[in-house]
Amino acid sequence: MDYYLTIVLFSGISFVAYGINSFISKRMRKEFKRWGLENKRIIIATCQLAGGAGLLLGLKWSTLLTLSSFFLGAMMLVAIGVRIKVKDDISDILPAFAYLVLSVMIFFGAKG
Repeated sequence: MDYYLTIVLFSGISFVAYGINSFISKRMRKEFKRWGLENKRIIIATCQLAGGAGLLLGLKWSTLLTLSSFFLGAMMLVAIGVRIKVKDDISDILPAFAYLVLSVMIFFGAKG
């Protein structure tokens, strides 16, 4: 398995899992409230699920891979901004930054 396939699978599965968690986890409900996004939790969770699924399905349809990776990268930029706004520690910001980097790698590696 090459590195590109690995990062697409890792990112896709991660976003699907995070989206599901955003729907059902009490801890995640508290986080969305802390971020001031309590009323946007459902739409954000749906976007995470759709983006993650888009990455996975994008392995077959490269245009979908390109669109999904761009979309998720934009979401991670916003997530970084939100975490900075609520004055989170750098250790809390790093995962969003890492997923931003992965999304950029996927976007530029997509053959669309």
